[in-house]
Amino acid sequence: MSASRTVRRLVATGLAAGSLVAVVAMPASADNGHNRDRHHQTYSRVVLGSIQYNSPGRDDHSNRSLNGEWVEVTNTGYRPVNLDGWTLSNRDGNRYRFDDLRLGARATVRVHTGRGHDTRANVYQDRRTDYIWSNYSDKATLRDNHGRTVDTKSWGRDRDHRTNDRGRRR
Repeated sequence: MSASRTVRRLVATGLAAGSLVAVVAMPASADNGHNRDRHHQTYSRVVLGSIQYNSPGRDDHSNRSLNGEWVEVTNTGYRPVNLDGWTLSNRDGNRYRFDDLRLGARATVRVHTGRGHDTRANVYQDRRTDYIWSNYSDKATLRDNHGRTVDTKSWGRDRDHRTNDRGRRR
């Protein structure tokens, strides 16, 4: 074998080995901490969104009027969340329990007070005459299937007492 052929093989082997080391090392060196949370997130953050506590129009206790009040529950994360067993309640203890609902990534479900057919975007508490949310002052509390407070949102005299997903004031 000639010396130039041996040199070419050694150079080719060295380049291949160097490329392999560079490829293996690149993800570690490229991970400056910014991608770590996105790739290793174990759950998505679920929060209370908009709340329509004062049904538009006359409060005539019709199903249409009852469904005019609602609370939005939003998954802000990149992974779906199973809301089975989660609850949404008001200050008076009225409670809605989610049953077999998977909230997609970056999705919102609206929880209506009245009757209707549940979908991925809208669920119904099946109340026939009673409004849930006070027009003047109330607090919506979202709890997970272990009873832990995930988020709260208040209005009226308790408006400044909104807490984060760990129960601390914001």
